Amino acid sequence: MRHALIFFFLFSINVTFAADPLPSWNAGPAKDAIINYVKCATNDGCPLYVPPQERIAVFDNDGTLWSEQPAYFQLLFALDRVRALADQHPEWKTEQPFKAVLENDLKTVAESGKAGLLKIMAVTHSGMTTDEFNDIV
Repeated sequence: MRHALIFFFLFSINVTFAADPLPSWNAGPAKDAIINYVKCATNDGCPLYVPPQERIAVFDNDGTLWSEQPAYFQLLFALDRVRALADQHPEWKTEQPFKAVLENDLKTVAESGKAGLLKIMAVTHSGMTTDEFNDIV
């Protein structure tokens, strides 16, 4: 049994490393160029080699750093802020799109479109300093 577990563990590692490093990217020259550059930059014998202490991490918005499902973090933050500020705004209980947020009616929030989302973003992201915003986040 112990040998089976070790084999499974080693096999799992190999499968993980064999997986596509950019699974959400379409195959093509851009993806190939990035993968080839990273392979070269991390290979000591390559002319483009970058020593580990000089490397930086770069994230894009494909889910690597930001949640995309069920919604972007920015939207989830704004919806949470509406709920947190609701006691200071009793009118939101009857005013859309805030009413929908307070009732967890995301369908109605989505149907409010760009105008509704901008309203939500405006009230949840304005009237504070950068430091105040950082404290909230």
